[in-house]
Amino acid sequence: MEYLKDMTKNLLDFLSIYIDLDYSLWLYRLLWPLIVTFLLPLVFVALIYISFVMLFIYKLHREVIMRAVRTDRKFWEFGRKLVAALWDAHARIYHGYEVIGMENIPETGPALMVYYHGAIPIDMYYLNSRIILQKDRLIYTIGDRFLFKLPGWGTISEAFHVSPGTVQSCVGILKEGNLLAISPGGVYEAQFGDHYYELLWRNRVGFAKVALEAKVPIIPCFTQNLREGFRQVGIFRNFFMKLYNAVRIPVYPIYGGFPVKFRTFIGRPLAYDPTLTPEDLQLKVATALEELINSHQRIPGSIFHALLDRFPPFRSKRKDCK
Repeated sequence: MEYLKDMTKNLLDFLSIYIDLDYSLWLYRLLWPLIVTFLLPLVFVALIYISFVMLFIYKLHREVIMRAVRTDRKFWEFGRKLVAALWDAHARIYHGYEVIGMENIPETGPALMVYYHGAIPIDMYYLNSRIILQKDRLIYTIGDRFLFKLPGWGTISEAFHVSPGTVQSCVGILKEGNLLAISPGGVYEAQFGDHYYELLWRNRVGFAKVALEAKVPIIPCFTQNLREGFRQVGIFRNFFMKLYNAVRIPVYPIYGGFPVKFRTFIGRPLAYDPTLTPEDLQLKVATALEELINSHQRIPGSIFHALLDRFPPFRSKRKDCK
């Protein structure tokens, strides 16, 4: 015991020569909130890889699992519901997640869902999970090509039908009677949008061509406080924009993972109108999505007020989903 005390004392004496322990502790306490804001996003990355591990195990042992639950459903359905239950539980606990306007999602038949893209599209993970569990439907999703280079993403995309998507492949998905989600702003909107919630679609009309060719309704979707959950660092914007335009992958650092209140508002479907051009339809959808944002989002967004939204007495009154 005496030997251990002597060794500890000698170690502290040695460290005190080269390190100011009081200053180090003060610096650690000062920087701890900053460290946390950059570490919290890793929790969500970990959740994605937990999902991958679950699906990978399910894929390896599917026959045993299927016999155990005695179901003859499609290959990925049981695995999807396991992962959906994990994400839905996280959504409810961490963000008090709610969906307003679930009745606007059709029980059967195709529809194109167009949504605002946050810094991380975690709201779409939550929404897809809720729809899988409550409506027994899957939202097919269009993802950026860089995702498919990430380890483990192949299994996730196979299970949840995430694909890069072309106009023809999207039309095919819809004609098979599925739900399909597209964010016209994509990674650009994710990286360079801010707490003013402006749409950054850069004249993209591909989604409108898909809807017109497939002859399906479009459902606008928006998640309240999405930009308060995760944000970009807010400096060197022009530099990162030039870098993004050169490499076409996300390069703008994000921070956050704050447990703010999330509520996804699902607007009423915009019916198929063959008289509209793709440009006209794009404008119509953008207007509908902006109305959702203006009706249900505090602008500019505030992290502090978004945290208070978790508590009903502090929640600001907003209109019901139109």
